[in-house]
Amino acid sequence: MCTIRFMSSPRPREDLLEKAIAYFVAHGVGDTSLRTLAAEIGTSHRMLIYHFGSREGLLTAIVSSFWHGQQAVLDQLTGADPGDPRGNAWRMWEVMVEGSAITPLVFELSAPAMQEAPWTASFREGTAAWVRQISAHLVAYGEPPARAEALARAAMAVVRGALWELAITGDRAAADLAVRTVLDETWPGR
Repeated sequence: MCTIRFMSSPRPREDLLEKAIAYFVAHGVGDTSLRTLAAEIGTSHRMLIYHFGSREGLLTAIVSSFWHGQQAVLDQLTGADPGDPRGNAWRMWEVMVEGSAITPLVFELSAPAMQEAPWTASFREGTAAWVRQISAHLVAYGEPPARAEALARAAMAVVRGALWELAITGDRAAADLAVRTVLDETWPGR
């Protein structure tokens, strides 16, 4: 008798996280329960509890995943051309716009984070990491440290605002113009 064995994924938690993100990108989080989510992504709510502990644990993992994914892109793009901070910033914007399908989910989860949701720390840690990394690259480009940090914080605010506007209006040209204007004012003639 031949026994058929199904190979399980070597990364079940990550697979579930990817499926949950895809579902929430398509449908929003709203008041979706773990049972509903599990049925929609082809697992059991017990597996979600096993890997994430709770609905809040899953949402915290999603926020953390956002930041880690964005961090990898930032690492790659900020060092792409050491002499062209403006060009590197523009390339980062383009990558973020290409991935903008996730933007509504990020904003949906950011509102509860403003009210101390369990994933608030993940948002804060991600923001702090970005500010540190962007500041370090700006210092490497020749900006004084205090200005570099201020520019990093301003860049994050502009990108968030432009992504918000793009998600609401769908007007890519207006969002691009906002980012390009800030870049032109920050590094004129570069």
